[in-house]
Amino acid sequence: MPRTAGDKIALGALDAQAVTRLVRASSDIALVLDGEGTILEVLVHGEDAAALRAREWLGRPWIQTVSPESRQKVEALLRDAQLAADVVTARWRQINHPIKDNDELPLLYSAVRVAGQVGSAGKDRIVVFGRDLRATVVLQRRLVETQQAMERDYWRFREAETRYRHLLETSSEAVLVVDGITQKVIEANPAAQALCGQARSRLLGSTLASLFQSDAAERLQDLLASARSVGKKGSVQIRLSEGGGEVSVAASVFRQDDAAYLLVRMAPGHESTSTASAAGKTSTKRGAAKSAGRQNNWESTLASFVQNAPDGLVFCDATGKVISANRAFLALAELSAEDQARGQPLDRWLGRTGVELGVLITNLRQRGNVGRFVTEMRGEYGTAIEVEIAATQLMPAESTVLAFAIRNIERRLKPEPDGGKAMTRSVSELTELVGRTPLKDIVSETTDLIEQLCVETALVMSNDNRASAALLLGLSRQSLYVKLRRYGLGSLGTDE
Repeated sequence: MPRTAGDKIALGALDAQAVTRLVRASSDIALVLDGEGTILEVLVHGEDAAALRAREWLGRPWIQTVSPESRQKVEALLRDAQLAADVVTARWRQINHPIKDNDELPLLYSAVRVAGQVGSAGKDRIVVFGRDLRATVVLQRRLVETQQAMERDYWRFREAETRYRHLLETSSEAVLVVDGITQKVIEANPAAQALCGQARSRLLGSTLASLFQSDAAERLQDLLASARSVGKKGSVQIRLSEGGGEVSVAASVFRQDDAAYLLVRMAPGHESTSTASAAGKTSTKRGAAKSAGRQNNWESTLASFVQNAPDGLVFCDATGKVISANRAFLALAELSAEDQARGQPLDRWLGRTGVELGVLITNLRQRGNVGRFVTEMRGEYGTAIEVEIAATQLMPAESTVLAFAIRNIERRLKPEPDGGKAMTRSVSELTELVGRTPLKDIVSETTDLIEQLCVETALVMSNDNRASAALLLGLSRQSLYVKLRRYGLGSLGTDE
């Protein structure tokens, strides 16, 4: 190609050896291809298994060395290299090479066409620069695993908080949670509000001493001091302020986030019990007058939630035909009106193989509810997305109604297996392969996983002594070396 006046030749004229060294130093792996995409030379760093396997690509078409899902990217790189010889910055694409069993080598590639020299064969060559992404993939997987662990911890915390709130709200005993330093009330259940005769907004933030008469301050402080020293203290009789009755007060100490809190429990005396009983009868009469209105409001609120929920909600009869569906389900199924779904079998849109919905309904009838059922949902216009289903059976004694909650998990992050092997697969992940992968592949994968775990455990137990590890496994030393090479475990250069 003729050079313009603005071109700069900083490197000067380079011979073939200099160019080879330059290409080798500028990438983790470099391929030299002819115009048809056949590999003429492989330049790699290191002597690991992946580098040795890469040298076997010599003489083969590049597209035959990559995984099936990466072949379109290879074609695009070759096409871009042929059409854009003058482009300074080429596009980078991630491509995976299968190297052994289900293991893959991820590489980031860019291709550049180099014009042939005048007087030589004159054929153009394509130089492909590759960057090893194995370290990046490991970091990405660890990040996703950490995110999932944080999500699990978050949901465990939410579940614990829900149980705590439910217990606190439904307890018939008056309970106050008090800051151990300032002695201010930070939580009060409905029983405590009724006993103290104050609204929750007034109780929160007030000092514990302000809830009782001033002449009982000394006994209250003795109670709290004893609770701090021994952790728990028996009850004392104290009269509430503002004309309240006498109550029995007990206190205990618990710690959270390196801070001390007091759990104060109050039980009414005889006078307070009579007052509370009379107040209870009055509130019962008032509650009965409002129950009908509350029921109507609740039903309208529930119906509004079903229609506006972000997850697809659909209700079916016992045979799986749609009775009703919300807007989110219609969007997933690519329908414009609920009438288009009503009366239709749900497996028209749900399931990969046509039998998954039947399996789901069978489990639903046996167990009453099913959660985390992963399958595929197909829209009316051919769009297919991964979904997660939670289902329950309603009114089993009358006409059975099956309720399904369908969540789009297409964009949910999932950790990639380590090099394609199943070392990070849990039992739930293996069961999710049913329907996607043949049974013999699942069994083979599980067998390899157990075998690799046993070999690793034997090496740990023997302190990496190969002879002892072979005895623990009941193998010959040569058989153990074969398995070590197969799984890439340890260094095979030395023994004990």
